[in-house]
Amino acid sequence: MNTAIILAGGVGSRMGVDRPKQYLIVKEKPIIVYCLEIFEKHKNIDKIVIVVSDEWKDYVTENVEKYGISKVCGYAPAGKTRQHSIYNGLKATEETAPDTKVVIIHDAARPLVSDKIIDDCITGATEDDGAMPVISVKDTIYQSKDGKSIDNLLKRSELFAGQAPESFDFKKYYDIHNSVSDDEIAATAGSSEIAYRHGMKVRLVEGSERNFKITTIEDLETFETIVND
Repeated sequence: MNTAIILAGGVGSRMGVDRPKQYLIVKEKPIIVYCLEIFEKHKNIDKIVIVVSDEWKDYVTENVEKYGISKVCGYAPAGKTRQHSIYNGLKATEETAPDTKVVIIHDAARPLVSDKIIDDCITGATEDDGAMPVISVKDTIYQSKDGKSIDNLLKRSELFAGQAPESFDFKKYYDIHNSVSDDEIAATAGSSEIAYRHGMKVRLVEGSERNFKITTIEDLETFETIVND
């Protein structure tokens, strides 16, 4: 069984709008619904767990019912950090979908992920311990500790920008979260970071520029253009 954890607990502070970005309406439909519909229709996704803050849970459940998202098996509360939210989602998965073999973690604000990326991530997490989509870095990247002078030159051909969904062997990934300190979970910046740090083999699969996360007003305008095209 493959279970998708959809992260919808973010507040979207960088957007400067009156609600979290995943709940903004585009073409009469909340952005989160575009995301949920992709996983609802995907033949290799069996269950969906949604991580959502208490104040938006009723709104999400209403839209889940309205748009016929039948694979939702549970909800989890948003945590104090993204990785805490993921941990809450893992706990809900253990409770509502205990037969899960692969867990697929995705952001509700990435509403254009392709079926191929999802398939590649599931395959990677099945054959290895995990998988994440990446895209190559186009610009030259410099490392600077103080932001004023260059400390290190980085080889662009060896650098990749991570995307979502990040997929993992559920039991291994969940066991790591159960064994580490709360401080380590809080310090984790990316879903695959904690997996790599604890010896899981995470495969890189080809991502897509189209699989962007709606973070800025410009991102929102791009999504609106795609949807209305």
